[in-house]
Amino acid sequence: MGDKMKMWLLVSHLVTFTTCLAEFTWHRRYYGHGVSEEDKGFGPIFEEQPINTVYPEESPEGKVSLNCRARASPFPVYKWRMNNGDIDLTSDRYSMVGGNLVINNPDKQKDAGIYYCLASNNYGMVRSIEATLSFGYLDPFPPEERPEVRVKEGKGMVLLCDPPYHFPDDLSYRWLLNEFPVFITMDKRRFVSQTNGNLYIANVEASDKGNYSCFVSSPSITKSVFSKFIPLIPLPERTTKPYPADIVVQFKDIYTLMGQNVTLECFALGNPVPDIRWRKVLEPMPSTAEISISGAVLKIFNIQLEDEGIYECEAENIRGKDKHQARIYVQAYPEWVEHINDTEVDIGSDLYWPCIATGKPIPTIRWLKNGYAYHKGELRLYDVTFENAGMYQCIAENTHGAIYANAELKILALAPTFEMNPMKKKILAAKGGRVIIECKPKAAPKPKFSWSKGTEWLVNSSKVLIWEDGSLEINNITRNDGGIYTCFAENNRGKANSTGTLVITNPTRIILAPINADITVGENATMQCAAAADPTLDLTFVWSFNGYVIDFNKENINIHYQRNFMLDSNGELLIRNAQLKHAGRYTCTAQTIVDNSSASADLVVRGPPGPPGGLRIEDIRATSVALTWSRGSDNHSPISKYTIQTKTILSDDWKDAKTDPPIIEGNMEAAKAVDLIPWMEYEFRVLATNTLGIGEPSIPSNKIKTDGAAPNVAPSDVGGGGGSNRELTITWAPLSREYHYGNNFGYIVAFKPFDGEEWKKVTVTNPDTGRYVHKDETMRPSTAFQVKVKAFNNKGDGPYSLTAVINSAQDAPSEVPTDVGVKVLSSSEISVHWEHVIEKVVEGYQIRYWAAHDKEAAAHRVQVTSQEYSARMENLVPDTQYFVEVRACNSAGCGPPSEVIETFTKKAPPSQPPRIISSIRSGSRYIITWDHVVALSNESSVTGYKVLYRPDGQHDGKLYSTHKHSIEVPIPRDGEYVVEVRAHSDGGDGVVSQVKISGASILSQSFLGFLLPALGILVYLEF
Repeated sequence: MGDKMKMWLLVSHLVTFTTCLAEFTWHRRYYGHGVSEEDKGFGPIFEEQPINTVYPEESPEGKVSLNCRARASPFPVYKWRMNNGDIDLTSDRYSMVGGNLVINNPDKQKDAGIYYCLASNNYGMVRSIEATLSFGYLDPFPPEERPEVRVKEGKGMVLLCDPPYHFPDDLSYRWLLNEFPVFITMDKRRFVSQTNGNLYIANVEASDKGNYSCFVSSPSITKSVFSKFIPLIPLPERTTKPYPADIVVQFKDIYTLMGQNVTLECFALGNPVPDIRWRKVLEPMPSTAEISISGAVLKIFNIQLEDEGIYECEAENIRGKDKHQARIYVQAYPEWVEHINDTEVDIGSDLYWPCIATGKPIPTIRWLKNGYAYHKGELRLYDVTFENAGMYQCIAENTHGAIYANAELKILALAPTFEMNPMKKKILAAKGGRVIIECKPKAAPKPKFSWSKGTEWLVNSSKVLIWEDGSLEINNITRNDGGIYTCFAENNRGKANSTGTLVITNPTRIILAPINADITVGENATMQCAAAADPTLDLTFVWSFNGYVIDFNKENINIHYQRNFMLDSNGELLIRNAQLKHAGRYTCTAQTIVDNSSASADLVVRGPPGPPGGLRIEDIRATSVALTWSRGSDNHSPISKYTIQTKTILSDDWKDAKTDPPIIEGNMEAAKAVDLIPWMEYEFRVLATNTLGIGEPSIPSNKIKTDGAAPNVAPSDVGGGGGSNRELTITWAPLSREYHYGNNFGYIVAFKPFDGEEWKKVTVTNPDTGRYVHKDETMRPSTAFQVKVKAFNNKGDGPYSLTAVINSAQDAPSEVPTDVGVKVLSSSEISVHWEHVIEKVVEGYQIRYWAAHDKEAAAHRVQVTSQEYSARMENLVPDTQYFVEVRACNSAGCGPPSEVIETFTKKAPPSQPPRIISSIRSGSRYIITWDHVVALSNESSVTGYKVLYRPDGQHDGKLYSTHKHSIEVPIPRDGEYVVEVRAHSDGGDGVVSQVKISGASILSQSFLGFLLPALGILVYLEF
């Protein structure tokens, strides 16, 4: 009995132990558990995390919130920590809203620090990123008065801001002038540094006088303060002395993060105001760089690692220049290359969990498990157990910050099951082929596999192979291989099996294979293909070209490829309008869902040659170069000849070059291009030709410049004459660039009196000019000269042009125009008239006029021909005294002026338009009535009215004049007419009023014509 009792107790303990082990395996455990098929829960995933927060010390809110929200099943529990210590959430100073931490009446001494949130459920715990709570403030400026600043005009100066104590350091600066809110505008002369707040003035002007105050704003706490006003007193100078540029605002070496915006400041004092230029030393400026209008600020947006380097600003004026350089170092916040994701692994297996980040400096990796430090560097787990389950966090961090990747690790432990992925009930395989029957149960740990066919157990052989993943491979299939196959899977949690039937089909085979074809570009080719397959299966055809499948649904593919769908079991391919690119190997694949069969053929497409390669230019001379190349593909037709083409700056077109030999045979790979232009930049290319056409050109050569030579073309159209007194003007047509032939190109101008013997020569170095003026006070007017011109360059002189005969300039007129008179036409127009002078050398007349309040040097000039006796001056100022004089002129200049005539323009015309008070239809006419216009004291009196009666949309019509305040006009026969009324005066016509009238709506027009004047509304009517 005692032994039986002991045995019962032993069995009881074993049962209890087994039951506990089962509960340990299948039920959830705190922070990690095994996974069954029904398990749908998951650990916390952050949806919102705390961010760095600045709380204004003067904030009236009295609380600050740090946010934390996670998604989890079951719902998570939240905890907060500050400076790695737990926060007592039972205190009245703290409250929780969801996962958010609310701090009531924040205190800088107690609450400033680093916070993070912990979210947990029974799957594990995760820790949020760290966030800093700091307290922002901006003290007022000191109350002491600031001393006045005296600066000589033309000198540079700086007003110091000296901002008060503050946090954070994100201030923006402006300067007030005399009162709020008048802020100074920055320009090339004035600059406010956003680094220290100082105001810089490159050189002080009298207009800078005033009281200045530094206005400081903190965007983090939305507060602004301003300093006491600083009086600035410019001291006048008789003459302001220029002084060289002096850079006083300099940027320092900067460390910045990739993706941020960088601002560099550079400002210089100087007189005159220096110009500021920016560059990146030895490299192009970043494409995202922008320079302010004043030039003092360089901004680089979204800076990248390649933007790192030395930047330079240069300030320069007429007295000198100054330079400053500093380096931008671009570093990078950590960024994931590969991070962890939620993972399920079988119990007892190994896990390598890659977590890789990039950054500058290179980040280090550390791990948290369930919110606590776990590991550093690469994480590998071996022979995992339930203890390894939980929430993991990989943290990549460098000096600029940290990034978190969160994932849940679940450990799988379950018996094999085919419920989610049973074997296929029917498996098809072709006779003579190969088949793989998959067996993929869900199981953890990985099960062992065995197979049977019917009642026969299968073992590995040359015929049958059981793969490691459970799949069964059968080779060299025969009809006898058909039947029922069963897969068995077993692990230490249990076992299961699944069954399917293997059905053997007839193999697919090509019965009409494509054959090789040889065609010419533009012709069609047919690739035949027919196949036989099991009658129970659908047969399809796939064509590939050089190993790539032809997609017949692709846009534009059917231009060259077409399929023949009219014949069963036929996959014939038609290649239309074949091009060189269509040459290659075509493969027809006939396929069913069970197997496939393929056959290939080659298509040869003959066409013009391909481009020659390896073009080189050698032996460069003034008019020739030597070219060598390598032959390209002849595309199955022998090359018969080559053509050399050239291109210069003179044209965008390629042109055939003259060559030596004149005909370049197809077996040659070298030739000379001849009759080139000296000292000209050329590009060359070579084309091959065969019986099928001209091929594609070679890649153009690098640009080369031929050697120089002396010019061999003389300038044309040599002539001249005229000009100012005592001048000889010589002109010619400049030679175009292609005839310069060398450096230092110019012209030699030779001239002598017609009967003289010695030529005088002058050098003109501007290659684009076609004019030279020789001045000689001893030269007689209208003297005949012989002239000729030739070109020269650094290689020598060219030939002279044909000799031309020209005359020196004639004398300016000496007579004075007489009987000069002025007629005042209006407030803005006068007419000037005069008597002609007797001299024959007169080519025209010049009228000068100026207002009495202007200087004579600012006089306006009007030029007329010698046939004119009068001229009209327009756009004059009303009611103004003017002076007028007239001179006779020719190409040598103008003669002495006439006597100065004094005149006065009339007062301006009335500025008020007539107020139309009625438009009444009476029988066959309209009566238009308006108020009298009363001129102002500075305006001309009204002498009458002008009325223009015109069709709507046209400018011309019938003009009436009247001294009355009304007029009758006929009713329009068709369409609408416009009646324009304006006052007339000696000073001209006044402003227009208008009304539209038509022949329709008689009652409406008449009624409105009586009604609106009574209301005093009508100024403009439109019917």
